[in-house]
Amino acid sequence: LPGLLRGYVPSEVFSCGETAVLLPAGCPGERLTLLLCTNASGSEKVPLRALGDSPRPRCLRGVNLEQMPWSYRAGSPGGLTAPLFAEWLREFNEAVRRQGKSVLLLLTEHEAHPYLQLSNVRMVFVPPAAGLAQPLDRGITGDLKGHYRRRLLRWPPAERGTGQPSLLDVLHMLAQAWGDVSPGLITGCFRAAGFIPEPGAEAVSLGPARGRLGREQLECDGEPAEVDGDEGMVEGEDAAELAAVPPCPSEREVWNSLATLRRYLECQATSPDLFQAFYELEDAVHMVSAG
Repeated sequence: LPGLLRGYVPSEVFSCGETAVLLPAGCPGERLTLLLCTNASGSEKVPLRALGDSPRPRCLRGVNLEQMPWSYRAGSPGGLTAPLFAEWLREFNEAVRRQGKSVLLLLTEHEAHPYLQLSNVRMVFVPPAAGLAQPLDRGITGDLKGHYRRRLLRWPPAERGTGQPSLLDVLHMLAQAWGDVSPGLITGCFRAAGFIPEPGAEAVSLGPARGRLGREQLECDGEPAEVDGDEGMVEGEDAAELAAVPPCPSEREVWNSLATLRRYLECQATSPDLFQAFYELEDAVHMVSAG
């Protein structure tokens, strides 16, 4: 294994595994099995593959599933099966091939993990008896679940009043939670597991993630309106313009608008990347509403 690792930089060393998360009341089934995969630098987290009990959940009707930042399949009572994992492996290999690179994939020996001869992915099985814990088990999975629980606890947003989240809501929350896992934590877990090829070969920023909307970016830059007269009266065209300004929307109106926008993207999105911008917008609104 050390010899194999020396042939790859951290961004080319991936680890994959499964974990289960509980579903809130009202969702079909009691839990989802998640297939997680990330590289050692934390620069590439493969979109989540979720396995549930329902083959055709009603809440997913009309959703353009090919353009979501997650994917859903009906699993078996035991979760992941060899055919489902083989399907994911081929899709992962194709994605790597399109990037023009070759990678190393670390995984645990399991009956649901068949070996496939792939063009751009070299599979390496780590025997459980070797005493090596997968990087995902060193804290990555736990961090994902912590972010997921945090997002569940703040559901529903203020005044939305929509009751329990649906399976579709949960899938979006899990995708957001996966995005919340920092590259620095991922790199630390790979290093703790002994799977970093060359320490320091690839620097990982521990600063705040790019693309997040800071509070200062949400503040208005405009100057307050000037008024004429001692009593602050506005006359003529200025008064007409002020009368035409719509009132500040309530939180209920804002969340309803975000729900409409999300549904539009679910039906019309042409790229999963569009949802990253939407998730950041939703988090920004949460921040503002929380004061």
